[in-house]
Amino acid sequence: MRGYGSAPSSRPATPGGTAPPEPRADAWAAMADLFRLVLRSEAPGLGWRLSAALVFTFVGKVLGVLAPLLLGAAVNRLAKGAGAAETVAWSFASLAAGWALVRFISAAAPQARDAVFTPVAQAAQTRAAVETFAHALSLSIDFHQTKRTGSLSRVIDRGARSMDFLLRSLVFNLAPTAVELVIAAVVLAKAYDWRFALVAVVTVLIYGVATFTISDWRIGHRRILNEADAEAAGRAVDALINYETVKAFGGEGRAVGGYESALKTYGVAQVQATNSLTLLNVVQSLIMSLGLGAMAVLAGAAAQAGRIGPGDVTASVLILINLYAPLNILGFAYREIRQSFIDMEAMLDLQRQKPDVADAPDAIDLPPSADQRGGAVRFEAVSFRHGARSEGLAEVGFSAEPGTTVAIVGPSGAGKTTLVRLALRMIDPQAGRVTLDGHDLRALTQASLRRAVALVPQDVALFNDTLLINIGFGRPGASEAEIWAAAEGAELGDFIRNLPEGMATKVGERGLKLSGGERQRVGIARALLAGPRVLILDEATSALDSRTEAAIQATLRKARAGRTTLVVAHRLSTIADADEIVVLRRGKVVERGDHAALLAAGGEYAALWRRQTREKPVTA
Repeated sequence: MRGYGSAPSSRPATPGGTAPPEPRADAWAAMADLFRLVLRSEAPGLGWRLSAALVFTFVGKVLGVLAPLLLGAAVNRLAKGAGAAETVAWSFASLAAGWALVRFISAAAPQARDAVFTPVAQAAQTRAAVETFAHALSLSIDFHQTKRTGSLSRVIDRGARSMDFLLRSLVFNLAPTAVELVIAAVVLAKAYDWRFALVAVVTVLIYGVATFTISDWRIGHRRILNEADAEAAGRAVDALINYETVKAFGGEGRAVGGYESALKTYGVAQVQATNSLTLLNVVQSLIMSLGLGAMAVLAGAAAQAGRIGPGDVTASVLILINLYAPLNILGFAYREIRQSFIDMEAMLDLQRQKPDVADAPDAIDLPPSADQRGGAVRFEAVSFRHGARSEGLAEVGFSAEPGTTVAIVGPSGAGKTTLVRLALRMIDPQAGRVTLDGHDLRALTQASLRRAVALVPQDVALFNDTLLINIGFGRPGASEAEIWAAAEGAELGDFIRNLPEGMATKVGERGLKLSGGERQRVGIARALLAGPRVLILDEATSALDSRTEAAIQATLRKARAGRTTLVVAHRLSTIADADEIVVLRRGKVVERGDHAALLAAGGEYAALWRRQTREKPVTA
């Protein structure tokens, strides 16, 4: 039972837990995308918040460099001791207080920046997630049939969170730190000596190169760790989801053994990752210590020569320590920034996916129906073939007049479900056209089309929410009385009233707390609430037992009143009363007519009927 779960404690490099690809977008292009996202985030006070955040960031960095100079001046004043003791004390106290104040402002500025900028970061993160989620829902049914739901969800979630991390790490941490290094080098060169600036720059550069090199090496360990973590979590989730199968076949020991083996692999990987992190920390500490030692020796020599005071020794060392503070997390930030670029690129790749079905620039809303009996649906020489099939629909043509019921039958793979998707405009025909009340579906807005057509599928999937929410999904804004009326129309009223929580009853994930027949009735109620012109029943009773099927059929006959109905059926007995039956075979219409006429013709439909009812052919 190989698991597909995601890591609970450390983020896998990709949703499937495999090694991540290198980001295809360069950093500048990614930052341009990030900046455009911030601009359209619609955050309150976007302009002043962005400006204030940048000002706070750079003021904090500048003051962080200047603060040690005040302390150095205070120590120098104290060391000289020229003048009255009281004057020296007050002078020292004033400079020390100034140093404390400047240091406080330097430390408080990032906090003020976060308070000002957090609404913008959250708005940008929300905008990224909403845009990507909306785009994912707009993509074609082929995309959603081949995707992994968990992976898609993680792409959206990680991509949105990567925006916030990149903003905080690059814009407000690493970039200002680089500016701080330049300011520190200039201050050290001007205030003391160019060799002070050289020591600071060389130390930071060596620190950065060593950190990036070891972090690149550590990424391999992190990948192995993430894969092992995902494997362990996946095995656990897989066994828990398939609990009944594990119990039925006495597989508890095997499930636990697989989980234990994955955890041991994770343990080995964790030791390697920890050791490599320890090496990184030791190397960073060594470089820091050598740099501070070099600065202290250089400053001490200059003080002994009389070029600087003893306070300047303290100031120069403090400036270098302040530079090290944001560099402490450089290894972590570097790894996470690389991962964030990958995550953001995956989200942008998803946004670049083009939906196969989209509203035309001049699309119109479907006009109100002139016929109260329902809509007129016509398939005019429609052809469509999936890439995964050798055959598809070929010049299929038939019509469903207002108020009539047209059934579509045929063997598996004949193209019945494809016709349903065409009628719902989940896919577009590759040739020919589908019309509703004379309008090509491609000329209509999808929103207006979906309001006019409702589907009751073979497997009604419900949200993990209340019956009220699930039925009400058919028409946003419907009152509770209207939802109850739809439930009564689907003969759910007595069932719901007998539930302890009534309409507030939670149905469970995909509605699995309900029986098959109850889910079908909820699907019918949802379709009735939508008040469609066209009702599509896609094998709505094929998975039910005979008694439940008979009850649902009676409900469906009532639901068909006052609207056009397309019925896809496997059991021919359920569509014997249809006004017209269209028989498909290998993507072509081979027969059309009502039940009696098709039986009398003795063709494809009659053969299907005999196979299902085990009737013998009538001989003359």
